[in-house]
Amino acid sequence: MLRVLFVFVFLSTILSTGIVGQDYLYKRNPEEPKPGHVKIIQDSRVDSIIYRHIQYNQSLEGSDGYRVHIFFDAGNQSLNRANQAARRYQMLFPGDTAYVSFSEPYYRVRVGDFRTRLDAEGHLQKISTEYPNAFIIKDKINPPRLD
Repeated sequence: MLRVLFVFVFLSTILSTGIVGQDYLYKRNPEEPKPGHVKIIQDSRVDSIIYRHIQYNQSLEGSDGYRVHIFFDAGNQSLNRANQAARRYQMLFPGDTAYVSFSEPYYRVRVGDFRTRLDAEGHLQKISTEYPNAFIIKDKINPPRLD
């Protein structure tokens, strides 16, 4: 039993000095960053690609989101009726935005800029008494300004 304890203590001592010794074997170069600092070395083309990515994203009109579709019509007076529907919506719900757009052969009116479908569902419930046939559609939205 004593022999096993002696071997255990002896091996523990030898192994622990090797672990501590590793710190002393490595000498720091004064030009290397200190612990806690990061020095990034990268190709200059990476910055070019990131810049192009930012420019591309800024050129996109809107981002993916949801709107509530309240009106669509085709025909000779459909643009006038779509504008009337948008004005009526603006009067009923001031502060909200109505968008008139054309997708052949229909003029359509969609309202709101919602990032999530849940937000759009809440708005649909709010306007359902005035627009019972309204429905949610995935669309490009104008994201709210971050001030």
